[in-house]
Amino acid sequence: MNDRERFAAWVRDEPVDRPPYWLFWVPWNSTMRRWRGEGMPAEIQKPEDLWTYFDSDLLPIQAVVPANTGPCPKIEATVLSEDENSVTFVDSWGIKRRDLKHMESMSQFLEHPVRSREDWEAFKASYLDPDHPDRLTGNWLERCRNWHSQGYPIQLCWYPDAGIFGPYRWLLGDEEALLGFYTMPDLAHDIMDHMTTLYLGVFEKVVSDIEVDIIHYWEDHCYRGGPLMSPSTWEEFMAPNYRRIKAFADRHQIAVLSVDTDGNPDLITPAMIKTGVNFLYPMEVAAGCDVNEWRRKYPKLAIMGGIDKRALSQGRREIDQELARIRPALDQGRYIPSLDHLIPDDVPWDNYCYFAERLRDVVGKV
Repeated sequence: MNDRERFAAWVRDEPVDRPPYWLFWVPWNSTMRRWRGEGMPAEIQKPEDLWTYFDSDLLPIQAVVPANTGPCPKIEATVLSEDENSVTFVDSWGIKRRDLKHMESMSQFLEHPVRSREDWEAFKASYLDPDHPDRLTGNWLERCRNWHSQGYPIQLCWYPDAGIFGPYRWLLGDEEALLGFYTMPDLAHDIMDHMTTLYLGVFEKVVSDIEVDIIHYWEDHCYRGGPLMSPSTWEEFMAPNYRRIKAFADRHQIAVLSVDTDGNPDLITPAMIKTGVNFLYPMEVAAGCDVNEWRRKYPKLAIMGGIDKRALSQGRREIDQELARIRPALDQGRYIPSLDHLIPDDVPWDNYCYFAERLRDVVGKV
């Protein structure tokens, strides 16, 4: 059984030789700098090299179909100004933002490209033509066929050009997007409907040539207190387009619809399941997500994550305790044990090495 077959079977609750071994979440850049000073081997040049070094199973995010599902032609990142502490730039969605240079932090979002219907129509005309010839270029098909032959799960869409709420938030900003459900509902529907039409147009071209395993939504529409919108708002604005994508997936035998949303999505999870979502992550422990409870409450939903990354900053005993804590979920199936997000810079290299080896033991990879 190869990694692709194992992943698909595990999500569908079918027999497997063992659970997947996923070292999905990589370290912060500052964590990498720390680890280099603590003896991390020189062959690990970038965070993704850890997957090879520790022999992680092949991951869907290593085999994302190289299609442009965001602004096209691409908006090139442009630095507007910088000083010794920060840099202000325009990103790939036309968002003006500021990043700190010497520490890890979320961006400060300064200006978003859409503030009115007129802004949206202009942005859509300039960058969101579903049939733009640059959406699929180069050797994308050859790359996908190579991944397929090597046993990678093949995925459509990845951050930041994925999801239904995700692009809507990029265009308007968090607060404006949430208020827009009430002040500009027609605009919210139009953006989400159009992005779905764009995705499906690209997807249709891809699946005519290659077998796909996963369609992915990046949403991040929750926080530790719950979803950023009510279940009824999710049903009104998001669900219709999730159903369109589910219908496409069914027509083309795409088995997995995955959602990445930080925070605690419990209140909107029944709605997501109803519209076809069957794989959810990262199950942040700090937001109250207990994978044992989630497997009990949602037996038909596969989940990934749920191992508290904070345990890795403490020591071997705490890592062992955390791996023991999630064991009941693993034994129930449909759970891929993994950290619950990126690895912060309070984690020593030795602790991460211990975690990676212990997780390998837990899933039984030899």
